[in-house]
Amino acid sequence: MDPKRPFRNPVKRVAGYFIQGLVILAPIAITGYALYWLFENVDSILRPYLNVPGLGFLLIISGVILVGWVSSNFLMGGVLQLFDQWLERTPGVKLIYTSTRDFFEAFAGNKRKFNRAVLANVFGPDVWIVGFLTDEEMEKFELGSDKVAVYVPQGYNFAGQLYILPREKVRKIDKISSGEAMKYAVTGGVVDLDAERSSHS
Repeated sequence: MDPKRPFRNPVKRVAGYFIQGLVILAPIAITGYALYWLFENVDSILRPYLNVPGLGFLLIISGVILVGWVSSNFLMGGVLQLFDQWLERTPGVKLIYTSTRDFFEAFAGNKRKFNRAVLANVFGPDVWIVGFLTDEEMEKFELGSDKVAVYVPQGYNFAGQLYILPREKVRKIDKISSGEAMKYAVTGGVVDLDAERSSHS
């Protein structure tokens, strides 16, 4: 045995290999399971009527695409807008419908809100957290025009927290995109944005 090379316990070596394998396989397994869960749940909606694996999934995804295409048509868009207004005025349905609609539009619709990444000074003078500027008009809460609303996502979670802060405690992020800022926040800062940019360039 080389005297310059320190002896390594075989158990520790095997444990190291196990952890390395876990680091590689866990993200693949979780992603695969998430895709499988999505496929199974969407596909099972029509399975009682169409017991052909995969057909229900294709029909529902096609239906969603069709609704998106129809809504872009001026005439059908007007019909959908009337339906939207009817749901907004229906007691009991209004709260669920409008909250869900606004949430999805904030992420991917025409009224996107999570496209202005910022650093927010919340807990102390030297503590900054990654968030998204969602509202610059806080006069409706009688807080004055010097306050803004910042949504802060939680790491490895779909939840988040809304903070209302003075404008001087919010800094706009210019060097990274809003998508990169979201990924950085929800992964707890472990994602290597520079490496990701290099791999996509």
